Amino acid sequence: MNIGQAATATGISAKMIRYYESIGLIDAAGRTDAGYRVYTDHDLHTLRFIRRARDLGFSVEVMRDLLALWRDRGRASADVKRIALEHVAELERKAAALRQMADTLQHLAAHCHGDQRPDCPIIDELGAP
Repeated sequence: MNIGQAATATGISAKMIRYYESIGLIDAAGRTDAGYRVYTDHDLHTLRFIRRARDLGFSVEVMRDLLALWRDRGRASADVKRIALEHVAELERKAAALRQMADTLQHLAAHCHGDQRPDCPIIDELGAP
């Protein structure tokens, strides 16, 4: 399967597949005599794993760790769980920060007249020292 077909089959763009290969996240694909990449079912399985991990917001560094654990049949599930729970905690911190930003903007917008007057608490807040 060529890179375009692999991209379609996995939902990862050809550009990202090449990037993952360049940083060593995935093994270099086999090549045809003409130099085109060829992907096996095993490669597609790995790319789908990466896609699911990326969709859950894992960083490349953590995906590398998860791939190593996935490949290690002797792994301790506790190691995988620890990584997942650390990520959950980080997602919750980010969600709380986003909620606080949204609340602040909602408050500022509620106090902005939104008319022809130049006074605007949103601009005032953004321009505050």
